[in-house]
Amino acid sequence: MMDYSRLVRRRRMTRAFTDEPMPEETVDRMLDLARRGPSAGNTAAVEFLVLEGSAQTSRYWDVTLPRPQRDRFAWPELLKAPVLVVLWSEPSAYVDRYSEKDKAHTGLGEGTDAWSVPYWFVDAGAAAMTVLLAAEAEGLGALFFGLFDHEAAVREEFAVPIDRRAVGTIALGHKAPDRRSASVGRPRRPLDAVVHRDGW
Repeated sequence: MMDYSRLVRRRRMTRAFTDEPMPEETVDRMLDLARRGPSAGNTAAVEFLVLEGSAQTSRYWDVTLPRPQRDRFAWPELLKAPVLVVLWSEPSAYVDRYSEKDKAHTGLGEGTDAWSVPYWFVDAGAAAMTVLLAAEAEGLGALFFGLFDHEAAVREEFAVPIDRRAVGTIALGHKAPDRRSASVGRPRRPLDAVVHRDGW
């Protein structure tokens, strides 16, 4: 197991995969770590829709990237990823949790509009990062990407409850040779540009 600093520094988004299957126990091991991430009020309302193998993943791509868009897609080897994990959160669970006696004083139990920061997305983001790091630790590739205007179509295709919100999808699998995204060339901001001590 590599040390944490090396793990974080080595992690990169993977946009090309082989179609080599992933063992179910590997996926479960990664998601077990993800469910242990931080959770506001220990609400634990982040869930994972796991699609394994081309019969399942093709249903996802059919509703999010139909032809002819697929024929022009810039990253065709992304579609070979043997596993897709769609992260969903349940906003109403956070409202219910913060209506309970120990949290009622916050006022966050009044509704989703009471939350200046929607922690159902924050917690799901933490879960997603855990999966990305777990993939690196397993020697696998991973890519987090958004559903954007396809959330409703994915919900309908996979019978996801209407009260869940999609946060994003993570493609998982063995890395294939890949050309780099143009985003990789953007310089990372230096530490002293993002750390503000004793004020901005």
